[in-house]
Amino acid sequence: MPPTDNRAPRVAVLGTGAIGAPVARHLAAAGFAPRVWNRTAAKAEALRGGGIEPVATPADAVAGADVVVTVLKDGPTVLETLRAAAPALRPGTVWVQHSTVGDRIEDLAGFAREHGLVLVDAPVQGTREPAERGELVVLAAGPEDVRPLVQPLFDAIGQRTVWVGADGESGEASRLKLVLNTWVLALTQGVGEALALARGLGVDPAVFRDVVAGGPMDSGYFRAKSAAIVSGDFTPSFTVDNARKDALLVLEAAGRSGVRMDTVEAAAERFRRASAQGHGGQDMAAGYFASFEG
Repeated sequence: MPPTDNRAPRVAVLGTGAIGAPVARHLAAAGFAPRVWNRTAAKAEALRGGGIEPVATPADAVAGADVVVTVLKDGPTVLETLRAAAPALRPGTVWVQHSTVGDRIEDLAGFAREHGLVLVDAPVQGTREPAERGELVVLAAGPEDVRPLVQPLFDAIGQRTVWVGADGESGEASRLKLVLNTWVLALTQGVGEALALARGLGVDPAVFRDVVAGGPMDSGYFRAKSAAIVSGDFTPSFTVDNARKDALLVLEAAGRSGVRMDTVEAAAERFRRASAQGHGGQDMAAGYFASFEG
């Protein structure tokens, strides 16, 4: 149950990857002293200090926690990890899930009901850089009576929180995340294909970028992804393989809803080709390479 005194809630963070690690650091800086776990133990151990305590197992992390935060790759991984933590979970514990899980939120909601957890579905919009700056956007759905408990955590990791529902098990926040990801996928493929065509036609990419700059087609996202492609620096903020995973989640949900998603289907295939070429661990902008053979 949430703490009844004035102390900060005890927080566990499961998953310390590209998003989870900065989430844990920001929570520690805000005074929450999280206990953290990661499947690759070295990633959790690298965070030790400053109020962060790495532990060996998911059960060790959640033991005695008031709030359990999951920042993991996908729905099956979240469920597998929570099942490993189950022996140490207390009924009434608040579970904040930040992962992009799509329709798998139904499985997570079932687990929450089975174990008496209060689920706050709270996927985040943003990649590594916004996470490092504490500028994620939190898309949240959960009971109003737990919002005072979790809002300070969201304030520590994000620039704003958008509450979209009072039931974390409804999937409303996860569905919104799929809509937002559809837009991100379209932008990424648009930039990549435009620059691929520029290369094929012998058009100077710098001139293309200059024409777009400052106009209605410009955006911070365009500048970041086009700069990655032009410079060849594909240091990942969100990888090709993760982007393909998210595209498949969109297609799965759209299929269940009777909605055709031709652009997302093409994006998934382009990410598949780029990954097959060896770009799976690079930034999603490397989907650009799918426009070329080999």
